[in-house]
Amino acid sequence: MRRIATWSPAARWALGAAIVLAGASIPVLRYLVFWPIDQWQVDVEVYREAGVSILTGRPVYSAMTEAPQLLPFTYPPFAAVVAIPLAFLPFGVVGWLWTFAQIAATTAIVWYAGWRLIHRTGAWAPITLALLTVPMIWLHPVSDGIRFGQVNAFMVLACLMDLRRPRPGVLRHVPAGVLVGLAMSIKLTPGVFVIHYIVTKRYREAVTAVLTAVVVTVGAWVLLPEASFAFWGGALQDPTRLGPNAGTSNQSIRGFLLRVGPDGAAGTVLWLAIVAVVGFFGYRLARRAYRAGDSISEVAAVGLMAVLLSPVAWIHHLHWMVVVVFAILGVDPLRDRRRLWAAGFITVFFLCRMPWWGITWLNHPEWPRWFGRVLQNADTFGSIFALGLLWWALHLREPWSTPGEDGTDAVDHTDGAARSVTGRGR
Repeated sequence: MRRIATWSPAARWALGAAIVLAGASIPVLRYLVFWPIDQWQVDVEVYREAGVSILTGRPVYSAMTEAPQLLPFTYPPFAAVVAIPLAFLPFGVVGWLWTFAQIAATTAIVWYAGWRLIHRTGAWAPITLALLTVPMIWLHPVSDGIRFGQVNAFMVLACLMDLRRPRPGVLRHVPAGVLVGLAMSIKLTPGVFVIHYIVTKRYREAVTAVLTAVVVTVGAWVLLPEASFAFWGGALQDPTRLGPNAGTSNQSIRGFLLRVGPDGAAGTVLWLAIVAVVGFFGYRLARRAYRAGDSISEVAAVGLMAVLLSPVAWIHHLHWMVVVVFAILGVDPLRDRRRLWAAGFITVFFLCRMPWWGITWLNHPEWPRWFGRVLQNADTFGSIFALGLLWWALHLREPWSTPGEDGTDAVDHTDGAARSVTGRGR
């Protein structure tokens, strides 16, 4: 092992890449090699078919994927424009390329979310990154993203890079808020970050995000006027296009209430009340993290809002758990083992597929039904519990000072104020 530290940086990065690919081979083999062909990469097929619709002139929002899935395109028109390149490649090639892009994006999320911890390992950073990435790829939400060919890894990465401090070097000349705006134009849920910008009085970033979204949306409207009218005038208001809202896969608060709560107006009022409480707590936590200079906890908290507050949030939307794990780990979890245990608990919790265990349990009428319901809604409960752990971890005193990966000043957390170690305010 000592010899590895003497290897060239390129060799160490190559070894790290090999470890990630070896670890990722488990979900890749399961979902791309041995998975039934009629369920293969069904979501990236939706994206590709939207691109095909644009090129062939068929209606974007009335076209369906092939049987037996028959899935419609449910994203804003700009997402269809972005999907055009996929239409030029065979579907089989798209599925494999998309999978490896998700793996690369998840690795980048670990790099940017865990940079404080990873950089402490010096020459071992590539190996540390790889060893931390593999269990994140195995998380139920992340592996589900690989299973379906989902877009969540890219949404999480974009929002994380846009809010992380110190700002990644590749974004040095990109105004803060642009990536959030682009993410909003592809999928509406990143709009929770605009609310966070307003709550933290970062009005410039909020305006930048909204203007970015407006510009690309208007551009898509010019290119696709009929599709834009179809989406903003009808498809957006039809939640059934997303799938059965009461299904187990919907692990938002609303999904939970649709399965166990009251129906009708009473259910809606209860949902709004719970969402108000969770939203207040979540945004307050994110604001506290921002003021403390902990941008990883900040992104983790707001990301959970995108899941819990949304009317529909499938299990794979919980890709945010990767950021949550590293927010809890902090800089040096070996220094405070409580962080290690807490992050380990969240990791193990979301490695499990408890919602589906709940379905199996509920199929046995003689077993206690209440416990099956707990399992079925476990990811909803786990997300709320993760918010509590983020609050707890943020209040642990963890003095640290780590140079930014792009040479910028680090943030000193010793007094809870967001200021650089040189004394200049942010």
